[in-house]
Amino acid sequence: MQCLHITVIQKNVGYPEIQANSLEEVAGYGVEHIKKRFRHPFILEDAGLFIDALEGFPGVYSKYVFFTIGCKGILKLLEGNKKRTAVFRSVYVYSEPYKKPLFFIGECHGTIATEEKGEGGFGYDPIFIPDGKTVTFAEMSTKDKNRDSHRGKALDKLIDFLK
Repeated sequence: MQCLHITVIQKNVGYPEIQANSLEEVAGYGVEHIKKRFRHPFILEDAGLFIDALEGFPGVYSKYVFFTIGCKGILKLLEGNKKRTAVFRSVYVYSEPYKKPLFFIGECHGTIATEEKGEGGFGYDPIFIPDGKTVTFAEMSTKDKNRDSHRGKALDKLIDFLK
């Protein structure tokens, strides 16, 4: 693997999350907000869980919904529903001063389990089973999850661009 010779420093600079229909809109607004205060290249990431039976909910509100009702609340909303397909989406935005930001999107399709399983991961990982798998993200090793995850796919696109 080719080394990029890039040092990444994680900073939680925060930005207001607007109510919008897509992760790209939320992330794009965040990038413009951060650009006003930060004069260096940076990467912003946003992600969400979009459940088909719930018309894409929680979607762009995934973080708020997770901290409000959690996995148990999502399972309650889907109780008795046979349609359990969902997609995790992630968007990484790369921004440099005075340049148009670039968006890198990754998706992982799967289904919502009927109960929480696994101790690993975070967020909705205990209820999300990726297509082609029989276990939730929370039951997978970090290596296996990263290979299949929406974030891993989006990050791979960003890395390819930076090469």
